[in-house]
Amino acid sequence: MTLKTPIYLDNHATTPVDARVLEAMLPYFTEVYGNAASKDHPFGFAARDAVEKAREQLASLIGARPEEITFTSGATEADNIALFGVAERYADRGDHIITSVTEHPGILDAARRLEQMGKQVTYLPVDQYGRVDPEDVQRAITPRTILISIMMANNEIGTIANVQEIGRIAHERNVVFHTDAAHAVGHIPVNVRTLNIDVMSFSAHKFYGPKGIGALYGRRSLPRVKLAPVVYGGGHERGLRSGTLNVPAIVGFGVACELAGKEMTDENARFRQWTKHMLERLQAELDDVELNGHPTERLPHNLNVSIKGVESKSLIVGLKDVAISAGSACSTDKAEPSHVIMALGFGEARAHSAIRVGLGRQNTHDEVEYATDRIITESKRLRRLTIKSV
Repeated sequence: MTLKTPIYLDNHATTPVDARVLEAMLPYFTEVYGNAASKDHPFGFAARDAVEKAREQLASLIGARPEEITFTSGATEADNIALFGVAERYADRGDHIITSVTEHPGILDAARRLEQMGKQVTYLPVDQYGRVDPEDVQRAITPRTILISIMMANNEIGTIANVQEIGRIAHERNVVFHTDAAHAVGHIPVNVRTLNIDVMSFSAHKFYGPKGIGALYGRRSLPRVKLAPVVYGGGHERGLRSGTLNVPAIVGFGVACELAGKEMTDENARFRQWTKHMLERLQAELDDVELNGHPTERLPHNLNVSIKGVESKSLIVGLKDVAISAGSACSTDKAEPSHVIMALGFGEARAHSAIRVGLGRQNTHDEVEYATDRIITESKRLRRLTIKSV
């Protein structure tokens, strides 16, 4: 079989839009083009109905109620609404926020801004697998703590956090629990009720939906979580996030959720086989290859490894026909090593040699084999060059 190159294995950065998602979106650009906030004519009614159907599809995937879903421009905006919204709304109760050192920049940068505004932020460490110890969360809570934000699945190493236990601790202490689930929703089963989640961010383009659309779940009962708006003007989305709704993208988001619910189990079985096979081959044919992240509690489609003696950026440049990454797509311009890998405690050398492979629905077994061959061949070449230059 002749493979079409380049082969895309960077599905944590973004995924291609599923053809079925695109098909559902297309009529809402040219045929059903009304504003969902227009309540006086059929064009607006049709757009609003499409939005509400999508809201139901999102809610169904995560075990929520439709009215608990707020549409945003993506997970980063949802993260900001969560952090700033809680900080403002619960300011009379406290000013302390707990998060972790391995969060996405959407959380870390917002947390640093809150510190500049006078809030207190605790950044919890992680273990060698990238997991926050729930006991550390328990110890960090003070009478002034108003929010705990721990990501559900790490975007670089794929480690899945014990969010259920962290959420239980938060609820015992009457603290709001938020999780950035951009890399979990659509890939692993997520139920906001059983996982004790109060507020959750996620995004369509991480699981075969369009870019530029995300959502924020906010619990509205037992008790209701209250957030202050970050974007003002018009009162859209029950006043929490104003702005004309992106109806075509919202429709696509809904279909992506529906497809994920149906196909996730079969896809994950395939991805687990492929990542296991890739790791075994890399470790068998290259010396000193270490898995980064938890060995079992990890995203099925993620493989993050450090190849000793191979600088990840050089490897990625050399793999002109295979697209992988060294870490988060939000920090690829930075020269310093991944803050996530550094937090595992193995040192800069391991961080500088880490590569991330993200498998996707569109990939095939032959593509995985070819990519593995290329990583092995290029790694050996770079090691030979290093030896010659010494």
